[in-house]
Amino acid sequence: MHVQPVPLPTGEPAAVFDGVARWITSSPLRDLVAAFGGRWPTGDSPSLLAWLDAFSAAHWDFRRGAERPDAAEPALTPTVAAVVHEAATALGMVAPRPPRHREYEHLIVLGGLAHACVRRTAYAAHLLRRGTVAGGVGVLGSYRPLSDAERVIPVVRGCTTEVDVLDLGVRAAFGVRSPAASNGDIRTYRPAEGPAVTVLAAPSSDPRLRRAHTADTQRFWAQHATLAKGDRVLVVTAPIYVPFQHCDAIRTLALPYACTVDTVGVDPRVVDDSLPEPVLTPGRYLQEIRSAIRAMRHLVASLDR
Repeated sequence: MHVQPVPLPTGEPAAVFDGVARWITSSPLRDLVAAFGGRWPTGDSPSLLAWLDAFSAAHWDFRRGAERPDAAEPALTPTVAAVVHEAATALGMVAPRPPRHREYEHLIVLGGLAHACVRRTAYAAHLLRRGTVAGGVGVLGSYRPLSDAERVIPVVRGCTTEVDVLDLGVRAAFGVRSPAASNGDIRTYRPAEGPAVTVLAAPSSDPRLRRAHTADTQRFWAQHATLAKGDRVLVVTAPIYVPFQHCDAIRTLALPYACTVDTVGVDPRVVDDSLPEPVLTPGRYLQEIRSAIRAMRHLVASLDR
């Protein structure tokens, strides 16, 4: 039986608290906490988010400051691993879902590891070919150096950074060769059909400590896009990252600009399957459930400023 995933918060300020509360108190998340020996606390959403942040740091943080591919995989019993997969499915992190609407003012593609950059640009082009309408496409990345494992992927050989791969993916997926305009960190392509496609390399908001993260890239894009009240924005990522990157988009785009955000994951059935597909293990899902909790905590905190 198909189960509808737990809804994510919307971009309406008055509805954010309710949406976050619904997600963090859902049965799948409660069952997951119980599977790791947690006793559900009492309290409001901010206090529950703080508790979940600490609990997930103790039980589900396998990165310990490292990049995602370098995270350790926990040794879980088959029973606990099944609970993890059930929770990830119910929380909307496993199966891709189509866009809610046909028309959007903006479609943005989030960067990631090299294979993800190629998949996501290809999926964005697929959506436009299959009838999704967008006024413009923004492809958001950074100057993160590629790892040795990424550099040996045949399709991205010659690329040195994340934004290099995004640029390559745009040229392949949208059938363009050279940008119509280029200004430092921003390149704009104009395909023969469809909207203009802009590739942006975002700087970090804290370069002494880290590279640019998702929120940095979204803010950088918003500074160069023309966002109007009520605009619809469609975000393309991978299913496993939908909850946390959707909440980041609400915080950085929907609330400041009074626009609406939908976030979808790539459907691997409609993009090139020759790329290496990462194994989405229980540890990976637990790590990204923690990412979603932390994104929701930042989102709720932003409403009090």
